[in-house]
Amino acid sequence: MNKRILGLALPNIVTNITVPLLGMVDMAIVGHLSGDHIGAIAIGTQIFNLIYWNFGFLRMGTSGFTAQAFGAERWDETVKILIRACAIALGIALTLIVLQWPISLAVPLIFEGSDHVLGLALTYFFVRIWAAPATLGMYAIKGWFIGMQDSRTPMWIAIFLNCVNIAASLVFVMVLHWDIAGVALGTVIANYSGLALGIIFLRKKLRALGKEAFPGTALQTIKEALKWKDMRRFFKVNGDIFLRTLCLSGVFTFITAASSHISDQILAVDALLLQFFTLFSYIMDGFAYAGESLVGRHIGAKQKRHLKLAVRLLIMWGMALTVVFTGLYAAFGNQFLHIFTDQQDVIAAAGDYMTWVLVIPVCGFAAFLFDGIFIGATATRTMRNAMFVATAAFFAVYYGLKYHYGTGNEHIWNNILWTAFMVYLTLRGLLQALRVRKDIYSQAE
Repeated sequence: MNKRILGLALPNIVTNITVPLLGMVDMAIVGHLSGDHIGAIAIGTQIFNLIYWNFGFLRMGTSGFTAQAFGAERWDETVKILIRACAIALGIALTLIVLQWPISLAVPLIFEGSDHVLGLALTYFFVRIWAAPATLGMYAIKGWFIGMQDSRTPMWIAIFLNCVNIAASLVFVMVLHWDIAGVALGTVIANYSGLALGIIFLRKKLRALGKEAFPGTALQTIKEALKWKDMRRFFKVNGDIFLRTLCLSGVFTFITAASSHISDQILAVDALLLQFFTLFSYIMDGFAYAGESLVGRHIGAKQKRHLKLAVRLLIMWGMALTVVFTGLYAAFGNQFLHIFTDQQDVIAAAGDYMTWVLVIPVCGFAAFLFDGIFIGATATRTMRNAMFVATAAFFAVYYGLKYHYGTGNEHIWNNILWTAFMVYLTLRGLLQALRVRKDIYSQAE
């Protein structure tokens, strides 16, 4: 079982690690321009996190449903799930493009910063929004391949996409001097390049499935996939994921917004510190995606013994990685900061909060793993409810401590923000752990 976990997790880790590495490269590129550019990238990135995280169900729901169909050997259903996800992705993406101007009007209401910082962030937004169809389309494609127990294909797509993105951003910013718009344009070009490669891999996979996947004509398969009865179940599960992700994006948007209200320097500091969280989360998500594949597969095949073994081993891997990352951050955390920026005032200010970086793996590992386990089981109601409680706790701790301390300085306010964040991460994992027997194991009986 460990071999199967690693066979799925390692390609997912390679896939995921390219995402924070890309963000780090973007941060490094603009970080050498000015502190305002760091803040602008933080806000611009958070705008798209707020948008795209809310539609993460296009990947998560697709992988859970597909893995269960794979375990039951219902190959025609796997294709129908892909069609449903892609159709919804396209509809959402076109809506986002149409609504880009109203969305941009909300940015100054959510984030606070200088006119220059907000202006740079909006420049980034208006360019990158045109990547929406490719970005959301790849969510569906990635989720489908993960559900089909294939984590290597998304890995190659991600590597290709991010190589294109890094190269394009470097050329547009360093050679052509297109500033922050060049970073955004690099992302747009890379996303459509990745989508094109994903479609090529999809066609190859679908041909390999043959008649078992397409018992009738392609048009008949599309019509059956979009029947309301089946779409309703797809929407029900994904509705829970949507609400869960809405809370997730709300918390992270609030963190960036609260940082910007403290000061532009704290905004830059927290943007850098969150890179440590992002790096750890994408490593852990590699194992969470393995959990989606294996849990869904064993539930579909009604293999309870294999299911319990997979969950137990996933938790053991999570604990081991927590020890590793805590040690790495303790030993090399300051060196990482110098990779992200050469702004000495920002680096000095970040040093006062590096203790929180060491706490991130301990508080967060269970939340990531159980998300994958519950998604594979399509037990999304419990995952949603755990997120509701954790989010409520986040805001209760934040505002409760602010009220308790009354007037304070920016150091106190930022420590309060990070305290609330750690409480939020811990509760997510704990509440889901308490429901594993009832909501996960029972489905394989």
